[in-house]
Amino acid sequence: MLLLVLGACGRQEAPPAPAAAAAPAPPDAAAVADLGRQIFMDPSLSASGRMSCASCHSPEHAYGPPNDLAAQLGGPALDQQGLRAVPSLRYVLNRTPRWSKQFQADPIERITETDSVPTGGFARDGRFDTLHDQALSPLLDPREMANVDAAAVAAKLRRASYADAFGRVFGPAVLADDQRAVAAMLSALERFQLDDPSFRPYSSKFDRHLRGQEELSAQESRGLRLFVDPNKGNCAACHLAAPGADGSPPLFTDYSFSALGAPRNPRLAVNADPRFFDLGLCANPRHGEAASRTYCGMFKTPSLRNVATRGVWMHNGVFDDLAIAVRFYAERDTHAEKWFPPDASGRVHRFDDLPPEMHDNIDVIDAPLDRKAGDKPALSESEIQDIVAFLRTLSDADAQPAVHVGARESR
Repeated sequence: MLLLVLGACGRQEAPPAPAAAAAPAPPDAAAVADLGRQIFMDPSLSASGRMSCASCHSPEHAYGPPNDLAAQLGGPALDQQGLRAVPSLRYVLNRTPRWSKQFQADPIERITETDSVPTGGFARDGRFDTLHDQALSPLLDPREMANVDAAAVAAKLRRASYADAFGRVFGPAVLADDQRAVAAMLSALERFQLDDPSFRPYSSKFDRHLRGQEELSAQESRGLRLFVDPNKGNCAACHLAAPGADGSPPLFTDYSFSALGAPRNPRLAVNADPRFFDLGLCANPRHGEAASRTYCGMFKTPSLRNVATRGVWMHNGVFDDLAIAVRFYAERDTHAEKWFPPDASGRVHRFDDLPPEMHDNIDVIDAPLDRKAGDKPALSESEIQDIVAFLRTLSDADAQPAVHVGARESR
């Protein structure tokens, strides 16, 4: 009987330790993405109750703006104009490094004319490394969804129609804590943009051409040759047009930053103040003051996929016709009087949207931006139209053109 209660050494054996609690299973990725879709479309998360992520990044318009306003309107009463034209979210959000590099830049003391420019990041000035970081910004921006703080966003999530789904996906306690609720929301938005196939349909004529399913027209083929010709359009120097080494379709961006010297846009309310300048990359909070000066006027190279469906072009939305935007590259320096306003004496002041002391940052080296006054433009009018014809082949089958609501101009 004694052996039944004592161990081999005559001691009473301890009861077995309880099994370690199993780690909670990670949320189902598909469920997280679907929740992110609901959040993306939800206008109740804004101060106005009328603005969602999809208001500026319309799924029907290749996740770009649905109209041709120079900058979109937001704020508590939807009467606050943004500072920049809204970019499309298609084709720049894949999880692989090739699609979304983190921001990289050499320290200012190491930058020379031969060094590569900064690359990567999200937003036009590259200030965010991940979609998770980027997604919170419009929710708090006073010119966009205009929530006063993250706690206000969390309170709206608790009242949302998908609050129960939130608990099922992330756990019943997640909405009880403001910080956890917002973090989960950002994860869901990120998952939606990474996983949903609507962000990368590859359904354009050019994609069909790459797959051998459709031929380009004679004009479109000429436009493609001009697009990649380093002595003509030279567009492919930044808007990479060749398939990847693995055969993946090109994204038409190298994620780099450049200063193109686009004209000042009088349709932006902030430009009514002559002292205001949108300095682009040098306003990025990653940099110190010295580095910032080198990057002033630089903006991230966007993907050109669906570019022909847009209503405005350039970071400040100054051009409202695609042919005008292409023509600017060809004639910026040969016919500056067409693009920049003269002063009272008739003298043309180029690059009027950047302080004069920063004009050295503007690209005057790469074709077709390497011309001088009186030179022949790198592109003729017929060649400009050929490039525009090619750019139209980059529109996805479902991408609707922006609706005209703004003022048109011609150059």
